[in-house]
Amino acid sequence: MNDSLFNPASVLSEQVARQIFEILPESGLVMIILDKDGNCWPSDSEAFSRLHLDESYLRQVCQKIDDGHEPVVTQSEECSIVAAQLATSRTNCGYVIIAMPQHNPESALVNIDLIEILLNQVNLTAKLLEKNNMLYELLLQHHVVAAGSGASQGSFN
Repeated sequence: MNDSLFNPASVLSEQVARQIFEILPESGLVMIILDKDGNCWPSDSEAFSRLHLDESYLRQVCQKIDDGHEPVVTQSEECSIVAAQLATSRTNCGYVIIAMPQHNPESALVNIDLIEILLNQVNLTAKLLEKNNMLYELLLQHHVVAAGSGASQGSFN
């Protein structure tokens, strides 16, 4: 757990999950955010457990993405899976997986343009969160420097 606290990609992945999951519809698809360390954030834990997507299956899907096949469209039991990289220009956060219960790959391919828009929105959210985090960090640094110079100036009065 400590690794994820200090891993910027893991922190960003968790932030993306929190932002995206609160706007997803309550029923239907299940979105899974996986970071490079194997940490997993499903949009609906109960629905995710019913999908029986074990760790080795998810690793295989992620390996296909790493090999350049993106988006990955596949099937697991009665669930269509579409997966892609979750990344910004600075950080490779991991992967975003969309599981669509009761769908087959053909139905996913029919709607691939809409699914890709959703995947792009997730990556856009990651980019915006990363910029927000960088601005917040700069603001904190500015306040620390300002407080430090103010303290030293005050000692000369």
